[in-house]
Amino acid sequence: MKNNWLIGVLLCSTVAFGQKKNETDAALAYKNKFLPALSSQDFDGAKKAILSAKEFIDLAAAHPETKESSKTMYYKGEIYLGLMTLSQMKEDADLKPFANEGTMNEALASLKKAYADKKFKSDIDNAVYRARVFFDQSANALYNKNEYKTAYEMYTWQAKFAAVVGELDSNAVFYSAVCAEKAEMFTEAANAYYDMAKTGYRGAISYNLAAGAYRKSGDGNKAKEVINEGRKQYPTDRDLLLELVNINIDANDPTAAEEALNQAIATDPNNKQLHYTIGTIYIELAQNEKAEAALMKALEIDPDYTDAQYQLGAFLVTWASDLKTKASQLNFGDAQYDVLNAKSDDIYKRAVKPLEDYITKEPNDKAVLTSLFQLHRALGNSEKAIAYKKRADAL
Repeated sequence: MKNNWLIGVLLCSTVAFGQKKNETDAALAYKNKFLPALSSQDFDGAKKAILSAKEFIDLAAAHPETKESSKTMYYKGEIYLGLMTLSQMKEDADLKPFANEGTMNEALASLKKAYADKKFKSDIDNAVYRARVFFDQSANALYNKNEYKTAYEMYTWQAKFAAVVGELDSNAVFYSAVCAEKAEMFTEAANAYYDMAKTGYRGAISYNLAAGAYRKSGDGNKAKEVINEGRKQYPTDRDLLLELVNINIDANDPTAAEEALNQAIATDPNNKQLHYTIGTIYIELAQNEKAEAALMKALEIDPDYTDAQYQLGAFLVTWASDLKTKASQLNFGDAQYDVLNAKSDDIYKRAVKPLEDYITKEPNDKAVLTSLFQLHRALGNSEKAIAYKKRADAL
């Protein structure tokens, strides 16, 4: 009985030693053979070493004695990451089976399990850093070649490896969204943008991009939800409000688009910036009368609001010029010729005050001085036209 017991202990010790040896052999093949070969660009040597290391680590990871070992998990993560890295460096039939998502998932899961053990914390931090650099460089190169779908995948892996050590790689997630959108993967883009919006990354921009991507994916309801969430934090942001209008226009609901603007005004009727924002949106929608009214309202609230002075004056000059052009394209004798020219002159006159108010506060704005010269010349005010031209020339 004593001999049987001793034999049993020896057998168990031998098995455990064998599995520990697999851990050690995997580590040695990785550190002492693979890494030096990779550093010296010996591809064949690196391939042979990493495949050998994989064979050993898979045995250790499959055995009950070592499969939960942090050492096994750490080296499995490193080795599988090495397999993936090497498979991306050169086309090779032996490595092709590892150039896939499964290999990366194994590496991620293994490193994550090992990270709890302080013994390997710094090693895993370094491994994750190397992985992030590799994926970032790969993604950038793919982006520059317009291979947006694959670049999206690389940026996504970069973010996933950051998460192994509890970090959020905001840039990687954001640019994964940019690539997804360029690849017309609108749902993936929207989800990534929205994840960043919820962290406060890039403020209103991320909310706007997320909503736009949801709209392009056909999910108008989600797009509205995201916009409304963003506008609670950034109520006067022009792009968020414009995106809400676009969502309603895409839904063939111009009434809702108009209502969105009216609701925005109703929430804060004395907010000059909000009226200014709505005025610029109406300009883009070619609703000229409403644009003028909104900008005038902003100036009614604050007569010294230089942004509104400039925007209103520039907009009125453009509107009047467009009418002049339209009149010049009419057939000879068309009754609308005089109507359009008269309306154009009237709008030119309305443009004078906001631009002159603006130039009193910004006297060195050469572009506006030149516009005032041209404006007064068009209206027949020669004396003022000459004065503004002299000021512009002096600059």
